[in-house]
Parts: sequence; C-alpha cells; structure tokens
Amino acid sequence: MKFPHKVVAITGASSGIGAEMAAQLGGLGCHVGLMARRADLLAEVAARVEEAGGKAFTVACDVTDFAQVQAAVTQIEAALGPIDCMIANAGIGQPVERHAFDAAATERIYRVNVIGMTNAFFAVTPGMLARGRGHLVGMASLASYQGMPQDAGYSGSKAAMRLHCESLRVELRGTGVDVTCLCPGFVRTPMTARNEFKMPFLLEVDHATRRMIRAIAKRRREYSFPWPLWFGIRLGLRTPRWLFDRLISSQAAKLNKKRQ
Repeated sequence: MKFPHKVVAITGASSGIGAEMAAQLGGLGCHVGLMARRADLLAEVAARVEEAGGKAFTVACDVTDFAQVQAAVTQIEAALGPIDCMIANAGIGQPVERHAFDAAATERIYRVNVIGMTNAFFAVTPGMLARGRGHLVGMASLASYQGMPQDAGYSGSKAAMRLHCESLRVELRGTGVDVTCLCPGFVRTPMTARNEFKMPFLLEVDHATRRMIRAIAKRRREYSFPWPLWFGIRLGLRTPRWLFDRLISSQAAKLNKKRQ
C-alpha cells in the first residue's frame, strides 16, 4: 500500500496503537515524529521505525500543555519537514468502582483525550492551512456512541473527540485539510489488558493498526470497526432506553458481583 503522507506526527506514540502505527508507517517509508511523555520508550519505538525503513524523531512532551505540543511540532518540522498528517492518538481510561465518583480522575481523562487532541490539531492546523494541504486524525472509539456504567469519563471524552472531529471536518471543507475520526472497538494493548470483563471481537494491535492506516490513506471521514461490534452498537442505539438500561445495568451488576 502506498501511504499519501510523507511526514507524520503521532501523539501517545510510546506504546500500544501509537507505537504500532509508528512502526507500520516506518515500513511504508514515512518520516515519523514521535510524541509522548516517556522519552525512554519513545527511543525504543524510534528504533522500530528505522528498522522498518522509515525515519524517526522523538520529542518528550505532555499533550495537555499546548506550549509543549507547539514546541514539539516545531522541533519535528525542523528535523523532518512540514507535518502532512497529525495523528492524535494519546489517550487514557480508568476503571472505576461502582458509585466511586472521582472528579480529578475524570478531569484527567478529558484533559488527555480531548484537550490533548485539540492541542495536537491546533499546533499544526495553521501550517496546513497555509500550505493548502494536510490531514488531522483523531483516535476516538466505538465507546463514543454508547454510554456505559462505570465508564462515563472515557465514553464521554471519546464522544467529545468524535463530535469535535466532525465539526472540524465541516469547517475545513475546501481548504485541502482533511479530518478523519477513527473509532476502533477493543484492541489488545496495555490499556485494555486491565479490563476485567470479556471484550467481544478483540483485535490484535497489528491487525487493527493496518486497518486504521488504510482508512487514513483513503481519507475516510470516519472509520468504525470491527463491523460485528459496530452493528451491535447501532442496534443498541435503536433499542428503547428502558430496555437498554435494564440490560446494561444487569450486566454491570453481574460484573461487580464477580469482583466481590
């Protein structure tokens, strides 16, 4: 497959989907700017990128701080050239006990997932508009479509990301800057490894990443997968709310009982 972008920046590139995406893009000959907080892990990912045939440049930064993200973008562009594609992949979640409402934890989720994405986008958008080309990619989730108990912070933040991408896509129409929102289901990564429940249609990270890279290359507006889980979610959205509430609360109660 030929990838249309030469210089790609990825936030949250130190592990999981971000690291795998960097390595696969390296194999496609891309120059990849790697951004995350953990410099030691970024160095390992950079080695994977270069072993695959690409070029890598690493910058340790906190995506919740716009000044740090802006400085990172400046360094990447000085080393690799103008960024053609920004993949805002940095994201966190947090398993929450029933009726344990943690304001600080929820704020952190929103800051990393939502503000982290907008910081990454806004750091590169002026340059992309000036050049008349570019691609913004947000890493949302199928969780953005359906609120689940004990997962409100994560689901809510991913919904905000998806809608923000949609708004930007329409606003940037005709400028040469495309916007893609990726909505994967369960992917085997260090983050999902903490889940105590069965994850239907769990995908291996290399397979899921290949599918997302193809969607980016095709400049898909939105890509929700795998289709069986996406179909189930769409069916759930059509389910009467009283029935949905009863079914989901019953499943949540069973999971909480197992934990006890």
